[in-house]
Amino acid sequence: MAVVELTPGPNMGYLASLSAACGRKAGLTAVAGVTLGLAAYMIAAAFGLTGVLLAYPLLYQALRWAGVIYLLWLAFEAWSAEREAAPRGPQGAACYGEWFRHGLFANLLNVKAAAFYVVLLPSFISPARPALPQALTLGAMHLSISVVVHSAIVLLAARAGTGLGAAGDHPKARRVRRAFAVAIAVVALWLAWDTRG
Repeated sequence: MAVVELTPGPNMGYLASLSAACGRKAGLTAVAGVTLGLAAYMIAAAFGLTGVLLAYPLLYQALRWAGVIYLLWLAFEAWSAEREAAPRGPQGAACYGEWFRHGLFANLLNVKAAAFYVVLLPSFISPARPALPQALTLGAMHLSISVVVHSAIVLLAARAGTGLGAAGDHPKARRVRRAFAVAIAVVALWLAWDTRG
């Protein structure tokens, strides 16, 4: 499961871009949202709900395109932001809530996360034992691994982005937001291409 989590994907791209542009607190807050989204998929898979995606390809495509559109919307929002304040300045509760929600929805609309729990996780479950406890245990292991991997990505990206959003430097802050927007748009296009199956 660790190898799967180290494979580049939309969560990784989103968290790295956000952390480089807005800092460690933004990234770690988004990690909490991403993790809650993964937990929702894990619980749904444990009870057999995500298998519906395999049974109804139209639903899979709807989820896939909803994820792409959501990421493109985040990119547009970042590109057109008129905020003068630097991304790394003191942040209020509203910012934390926004980062958490973006992480949560970016993951809930991430068809790759759903596919992991639908396709890969069941291959680790032994038919000789009850499936539900195994699915929940394996899911909890995956969540733990993802928190470690995503947090490491956030810390590395935030360190690499230190100073990019210097307070009061409007042109620099705008360039940082726009670079973040382009990175998120690239992640959205990659998701559209990679999940077209």
